Amino acid sequence: MSEALLDHATETIKVGSKSFAAAAKLFDPATRRSVLMLYAWCRHCDDVVDGQELGFGAVAPVHDPHAELARLHDQTRRAYAGETMRDPAFAAFQEVAQRCAIAPRYAFDHLAGFGMDVDQVRYETIEDTLRYCYHVAGVVGLMMAQIMGAQDEAVLDRACDLGLAFQLTNIARDIVDDAAIGRCYLPAQWLREAGIPPEELALPRHRVALAKVAARLVEHAEPYYDSALGGIASLPLRSAWAIATARLVYRQIGIKVKARGPAAWDERVGTSKATKLLLLARGGVDALLSRLRPLRPRPGGLWRRPGMDAAAPRHAGLAAGV
Repeated sequence: MSEALLDHATETIKVGSKSFAAAAKLFDPATRRSVLMLYAWCRHCDDVVDGQELGFGAVAPVHDPHAELARLHDQTRRAYAGETMRDPAFAAFQEVAQRCAIAPRYAFDHLAGFGMDVDQVRYETIEDTLRYCYHVAGVVGLMMAQIMGAQDEAVLDRACDLGLAFQLTNIARDIVDDAAIGRCYLPAQWLREAGIPPEELALPRHRVALAKVAARLVEHAEPYYDSALGGIASLPLRSAWAIATARLVYRQIGIKVKARGPAAWDERVGTSKATKLLLLARGGVDALLSRLRPLRPRPGGLWRRPGMDAAAPRHAGLAAGV
């Protein structure tokens, strides 16, 4: 059963996220196993809500997405309660949650992000978009950091920042694909300023204006990528290398989206194998150099994750923990 779980998780990340799969090979075996198993659970939950397989294909009309989400909540609670899990994704999650003491509030915060999709939440400001990014990616960074042994809140902040940067990049890359399934994560304020009606987001006549909005989103991710670099030194060296590489790979996707301008959505933006190898080497250098730099205070003005700022509203999903 143990090897079957690992095989399932390995195949999941290989198909579902080529960008992160390459970096994941750099972890030591025990960390890599836990990382893969966490990813398998995250991917499974996303697919169940969307009616997709490994993040691909048109979103199928789920009979009752709220019921599907409730089932995911129930299975997650049962996994934390120590029940035997027959679903491979939840068996994988249970193993990593128990081994690495993943905080339940993080798992349920992640599920709350899928709830935002189910409820078709709209995002008025960039802060609203960042709140979504936290739930679907920032909190994954927190869980990944716990797998790598991070417990200090300052380091966890940087892990969350990397997740935010990743998701901002993903949103910029996938604007047109998301619009095709009725989803938009861009701030409505930005679209009004660009003169783009939300219902016309994917129309070719708006591509020039849309490219400027995407570039703005990519630029907004930069301080979060910079902040994340500061936390790498606190990770074990192989983990630091893997995360530094993933940071460079995702950041490169944003750079390409911005550089392509109106043509950014003619085909899906990615990175070639040759580029990944180059960034892998650069990631190793970044990991080594990080050992020479002290962890400086997190830059002011960045969005704060729930629970770290008294002024930040806590999402109802936090109350769903066990």
